[in-house]
Amino acid sequence: MRLVPIKMCRPGMKLAKKIFSEDGLVLLGKHVELTDQLIRRLGECGVSFVYIEDPMTADLFIPELITDETRIRALKEIRTGFKDMMGASKRKGMTYPYIAKQFQQIMTMVMDEISGQKDAMIMLMNMGVVDHYLYQHSLNVCIYTTLLGMSVGYTKDELMTLGMGALLHDIGKTQISSNVLLKPGPLSEEEYNEMKRHTERGFQLLKDEPNIPLIVAHCAFQHHERLDGSGYPRGIRGDDIHEYAKWIGLVDSYDAMTTARVYRGAMLPHQAIEALYVGTGTLYEQRMVQVFRDKVVIYPLGVMVKLNTGESGVVVDYHAASPHRPIVRILYNEAGEPLQVPYEKDLTKQLTTMIVSVNDDEVTPASAGV
Repeated sequence: MRLVPIKMCRPGMKLAKKIFSEDGLVLLGKHVELTDQLIRRLGECGVSFVYIEDPMTADLFIPELITDETRIRALKEIRTGFKDMMGASKRKGMTYPYIAKQFQQIMTMVMDEISGQKDAMIMLMNMGVVDHYLYQHSLNVCIYTTLLGMSVGYTKDELMTLGMGALLHDIGKTQISSNVLLKPGPLSEEEYNEMKRHTERGFQLLKDEPNIPLIVAHCAFQHHERLDGSGYPRGIRGDDIHEYAKWIGLVDSYDAMTTARVYRGAMLPHQAIEALYVGTGTLYEQRMVQVFRDKVVIYPLGVMVKLNTGESGVVVDYHAASPHRPIVRILYNEAGEPLQVPYEKDLTKQLTTMIVSVNDDEVTPASAGV
């Protein structure tokens, strides 16, 4: 299979992986043949990339951090919990005691699945339709942040709190007007200021909840604060920001960049990581960005790349110790001609060979192999 930008999809291509709604429902199954109408509709629904069947890479397996079953169950629980709070102001003294149990169960599932994988890495997961950005985003940030917490040695109890903070970091958006929250375009200054209030409203929602640590509420409050004091809502800086909120803020930015919205496309991981590095030392802690970079599969499996040798091919594997130096199956020679017998290059062993472009329009799309 190959990972193909929706803008490069052509009628006749067949899906190699299911496409889900944000509620976890299967919208399009494997082997569905794309038409002009389907391609256009997927683009309108915020799908930036799809996996396409291709005999030259038919053996490619894409590992998942969590199973489809766990993802579907988690999204349903998130949707139920968040919708109970959606659009309604919380009356003073009112609590939602079921929320802690509901989301602790999600965290247990996520932690069990990630801990069961050796060398688990952050993969590109935003392959679904963006119906309601909040649900999928909350789950993604939870999964990514939990994996990072494991990689730096947090205890099980610490991971539970960190993961809950990540899962509920945007809960305050349930108190934002749906006209602002779901607006299919850039926000006006007034709308942006309204959206920024989700941090304070999230804190107010969570601070008195039974069985939810106060740190979780502070994660909602602080995840948009930045090292140099340029964040919000209070403009605090450095060590005044809780470490968990720093992790969540970093991952929140990454997932936002790699998720398509109606008014803009999604970045690929290597582009998002580069953007995070620009903010190193001012917005994000250098050590955290470095840990994050080392746990991200920067070039997603199945993506088309062009090398400085002129050859082009598909990323078919990665090294957990060097995710930025993948294994590439060469499908086209220096002249752009398809090879009868593809071969693989391990970039950890060929240090002078570099990736110079990803999904370049000059690279032949997957239709050549369908």
